[in-house]
Amino acid sequence: MRRSFRFRLIVTVIALIGLTAGFVATLSYVLVRNSLRSQLVEDAVARAEFNVTVLASPEQLAADAGRVEFEESALVDRFLLRGTGGVFVRFADGDVFASSLELLAADELLSSELQQIVGRGDFGYEFLDDNSSLVVAARRPPSGPDFYFFYPAQEVSDALSQLARRLAVASGAILVVGAMGAGLIARRVLRPVAVADRAARSMAEGDLTVRLPAETEDELGGLAVSFNRMAASLEHQLNALVKAHDRERRFVADVSHELRTPLTALVNEASMLRSRLDDLPEQDRRIGRMLVDDVARLRFLVEDLLEVSRLDASPAPPDSVDVDLPRFLQAVIEDRHPVAALDIAQPIRPISTDRRSLERIVGNLLDNARHHAPGAAVSVAVRLDGEMLQIEVADNGPGVSPSELPHLFDRFFKTDSSRRGGSGLGLAIARQHARRLGGDLTARSGDPGLVFDLSLPVTEPLRSGDLDEMGAGEPDGDQDTLRRRTT
Repeated sequence: MRRSFRFRLIVTVIALIGLTAGFVATLSYVLVRNSLRSQLVEDAVARAEFNVTVLASPEQLAADAGRVEFEESALVDRFLLRGTGGVFVRFADGDVFASSLELLAADELLSSELQQIVGRGDFGYEFLDDNSSLVVAARRPPSGPDFYFFYPAQEVSDALSQLARRLAVASGAILVVGAMGAGLIARRVLRPVAVADRAARSMAEGDLTVRLPAETEDELGGLAVSFNRMAASLEHQLNALVKAHDRERRFVADVSHELRTPLTALVNEASMLRSRLDDLPEQDRRIGRMLVDDVARLRFLVEDLLEVSRLDASPAPPDSVDVDLPRFLQAVIEDRHPVAALDIAQPIRPISTDRRSLERIVGNLLDNARHHAPGAAVSVAVRLDGEMLQIEVADNGPGVSPSELPHLFDRFFKTDSSRRGGSGLGLAIARQHARRLGGDLTARSGDPGLVFDLSLPVTEPLRSGDLDEMGAGEPDGDQDTLRRRTT
């Protein structure tokens, strides 16, 4: 699931704040720890150096002194008085002294590295594993003994633990505040984007008057200005296209209307000429027949143009009447394409629909099959699917290419522009009638040929007794006008 940009922005800001707070807290902890430990080590080394070089000088403790002489010298008490927490001494003869029972096992606590440093005559120090004590060690020159001074470091460890807890709490608080701030920032930053999104949706729905407020001079303000320019340009261009379309529609309607009168005269004259073709010489007869055919094509073209103009201007509401569908379709087939086969898979009672529009749709589909698939088998299949009437007109002709299929319902589109038959308006008119009735007309490639699928919502007349079953009294108007949905 893809998260929203707002969510990703908030998470990014919180992550950056968390990383920054964690880095600062870690750096602060490391610096404070190093400072406290350095101060502790510096003080402990100074005390240990004083203990070895001054308090345990050869004048106070002989070079060959052992554990007994060390105990008699009372140096341990003086070491402890100077803040030493414990003393462990290893003498040249291998004997050891521990100021407490816990330090008797000092060899197990001390690392071999520290003992090697002491063996070289250098000062060394280390923290025990639990960080509770700091051990500073040194050998009194030239040959010993080796002194290991234990200084308490628990206070430093406790202070560092408390510091770590406080830094963690502070980091958590910063993270919470940062999350709240990130939400506010995201809301403020994305508010213009949300406004632009709503404006774009409104524009996509057809409202070209929408504009964005250009309140700032930053990048978002520039976006608003550019959006407004684009919207104004689209509105201007669309208005220009609408006006051009209206002019074109009026021009076609006017031309078609003006052609009706002379065309009517031409049709009458062509009819008279057709009745006298047999009296003409052969050559004149052929020319006369061509003239009659051309006048007929011109008549059909003008009629189609007038119908397109009427549908574009203000299509009248459907005029529903009762239709006996099987008889109606059989009559249309006999008139338009007599060899087409009618297939009705289920008994269909009379329905209520716009008879003229349905005749125009089915007739145009049959005309298309007759003109573009001559000699091919054509079938008309009918079924009722709930409240939808499904009519399929199929042929096994040559069909059309996949690139031409989406354009079949375009006005004046012809699959073969060199062919003279048809105006290229029949399928467009059929689809307009289908959509005017609340349905649709689509095309698909058959196997072989071409298939047209017509879907129309229909009603059927109330049968005798239905009013009584519904609990109604006598109707106020004509009973034939009452309808119910097909079940």
